Amino acid sequence: MPKQIDAATLKGWIADGRELAILDAREEGEFGRSHLFWAIPCPLSKKEFRARALLPRLATRVVCVDGGEGYAAQLAGYLEGIGCSDVGVLAGGTPGWIAAGYTAFSGVNVPSKAFGEWIEHHYETPSVDPGELKAMMDAGTDMVVLDSRPIDEFRRMTIPTAVNVPGGELVYRIGEFVTRPETTIVVNCAGRTRSILGAESLRSAGVPNKVVALRNGTMGWELAGFTCDRGRSDRYPDRRPAGAETAFDRADRFARKHGVRFITRAEYDRMQGEADRTTYLLDVRDPEEFAAGHLIGSRSAPGGQLVQATDQWVAVRGARIVLVDDTGVRARMTGGWLRQLGGWDVCVLTDGLEGRIEEGAWAPRAPEADALRIPHLTPAELAVLAGEGGAQVIDLARSIDFRDGHVPGAIWGIRTRLAALSDRLTGDRQIVVAAPEEAQARLAAAELQGFAKAPVKILAGGTKAWAAAGFPMAADRRDPADADCVDFYLRPYDRNDGIEEAMHAYLSWEIDLVHEVKKDGDAPFGAWA
Repeated sequence: MPKQIDAATLKGWIADGRELAILDAREEGEFGRSHLFWAIPCPLSKKEFRARALLPRLATRVVCVDGGEGYAAQLAGYLEGIGCSDVGVLAGGTPGWIAAGYTAFSGVNVPSKAFGEWIEHHYETPSVDPGELKAMMDAGTDMVVLDSRPIDEFRRMTIPTAVNVPGGELVYRIGEFVTRPETTIVVNCAGRTRSILGAESLRSAGVPNKVVALRNGTMGWELAGFTCDRGRSDRYPDRRPAGAETAFDRADRFARKHGVRFITRAEYDRMQGEADRTTYLLDVRDPEEFAAGHLIGSRSAPGGQLVQATDQWVAVRGARIVLVDDTGVRARMTGGWLRQLGGWDVCVLTDGLEGRIEEGAWAPRAPEADALRIPHLTPAELAVLAGEGGAQVIDLARSIDFRDGHVPGAIWGIRTRLAALSDRLTGDRQIVVAAPEEAQARLAAAELQGFAKAPVKILAGGTKAWAAAGFPMAADRRDPADADCVDFYLRPYDRNDGIEEAMHAYLSWEIDLVHEVKKDGDAPFGAWA
């Protein structure tokens, strides 16, 4: 059994300055109900893919947490099995933490969202409400509206006239959109955080124009009775932007002001040899740029999203974060914010894309899946089998993605909890597993083979390949039901009922975060030693 860590001990560890990772073993939706401020989601269903990326150094001090269900002990056992040498479990889980008098938080990406609220207070970031923006539009005000989210979120819904410029790109690319000092710049996102961060990035970098955040983003826009655009893909030009030299000077001043360090590849290589320090190597460019060529061993972490959702990439408090891009602008801006957010030792690699590079998307290592050999079915073969009534498909996509599209008749499931589906699986039809990544499908197939009465195969290429082959897709916004989406923390507009109430509650939650963080006391934003 892993060692038990009481709440008071863990509270002291958070503040002692030594490296520490707090990993929560629950699914993201469960995690979002109540968790520790610096806890990082590492659900059991994705542990093989997340743990190694979150813990580059296996000797890191780790505490596993759950809601009292026993998942933390399972995760701790797995971590010890892959070589982690200093692993404990929070006694009593999150309920025990609360019982000890400490603060728990709901929601996801909480450190980043709380940081956004702190920025607004600390920097006095100006904003306009939706009614003011609509009046500006109607009056023909000289302005640009820049949506600071990734393109997939932009396509889902955005403010009329907006152009997609993700937050990490704003300072780098603003010269493409603004040539007159009289032009007002409005930055929006879905809610608050990325609007504030984007607007303040431009202001703190010294852009001379009037810059404002759209208060409450697209949610506020719709709550005010206005209509969002959907399906648009207006984006920044894919080239080195106008004003890149000015952008570099602005970003360099910002980074140096906040304690970002600058290192060479040779210095980075020496860091890699330090057995007592954790180092993350993150490429903050657009994912397409990363795929076209990146430093070997780096991981794609677009700058705006990295600051917005740091817990997707960085689990270790006190770690070193090394950032890389091509011109240095995006890495410098990202680094300046990360220093203020979490106080990590943040370095920019000055020659990161010189020398040997590799192509392709980043993929997590999962040796457990690599060792499995599971037979495949092509989409065409599945179509024939399904047409004969001989297949039962289990889809491991995120619940929110399953709702949007899946093989007709497929059952949604969570890997590591597939036994809950046993009553729905018959012995007379072949089981076919579809998953976003084949490694996930192989692991699930091995689990199913332990109790299923029928043979198990994998759909080659998953649901994406099925759709690409032209076969029909089914979609149902209520399958799974909201209450069953434990793997995903539903945003207000993902819900089927009470959407407007959920939007109001979400926005109020974000605004109140800065007060909860102050009460918790473990995040001195902007004042790290």
